[in-house]
Amino acid sequence: MVELLLRGQPLGSVAAVLFDKDGTLSLSEPGLLTLSRARLQACLELVPEADRRQFQSLLERAYGLLGDQLHPAGTTAVASRHHNLISTATAFCQVGLDWPEALAHSETVFASIDREHLQGHGARPGEAPLAPLSEGVRPLLLELHRSGVLLAVISNDDSEGIHRFLGGHGLSDLFREIWSADMRPAKPDPGAVHALCARLGVSPSACALIGDARSDLRMAERAGVSLALGYSAGWSSTPPLPEHLPRVDHWHELQVAASSGGTPSAEPDDKLSHPEVGASRDEPLRLHI
Repeated sequence: MVELLLRGQPLGSVAAVLFDKDGTLSLSEPGLLTLSRARLQACLELVPEADRRQFQSLLERAYGLLGDQLHPAGTTAVASRHHNLISTATAFCQVGLDWPEALAHSETVFASIDREHLQGHGARPGEAPLAPLSEGVRPLLLELHRSGVLLAVISNDDSEGIHRFLGGHGLSDLFREIWSADMRPAKPDPGAVHALCARLGVSPSACALIGDARSDLRMAERAGVSLALGYSAGWSSTPPLPEHLPRVDHWHELQVAASSGGTPSAEPDDKLSHPEVGASRDEPLRLHI
């Protein structure tokens, strides 16, 4: 167990820290903004011109598109790819399509734009662009790992996307476990936290969870996590976070005070400091949103 400090004030002792990915570990907004705009434009081509203005407004609200920003609590920012597809199909229904047709249109658009997005932005064929690492988080992850704290990712990305992100930034050796949208129950079900903690071999009461969404933090509280921390700096606009919970505005505000048990990792620093991009795959990478 180690004690965590936030801006010099003790928070409590933990044996593990569970991190959200998009908007917490990663700066995902630019890539998600490009993706959601491309989906919107492709969808507009499938409805009559007379309906396009209404349809565009519906999709912009559903996706959380706010000019050149994304709403940090919108479906693009928070939800899984499947949930984004369902919200798109629902918008199609609002302009007169029946459900089977709406769902078919949505699936076609998502598959087509996924292929374009995967092959664009200078990425290798079959790979999505790698989202940048959140500024200042690497030193914190290294310090937690050296102090013997177990690290895990709990995300609505799929497993492949999580592993590629960690591998691409040289972080795979720091993280003991992941819990993804492929697994059941998926977040924000508190059962996702319970299942991940079982894999780690720790109680939720010995964990901290850090996320950028109210749903993350409500899940943590309902699961019995001892420290639920909001992270505010992952988006252009500050995400709406519960006021009664501690908030991290920059990673340097969170410190590891001292160890009260556990053995620090013996991984060499040079192995952890150099990113190692994952091996190429035969199948294209699926996007989670």
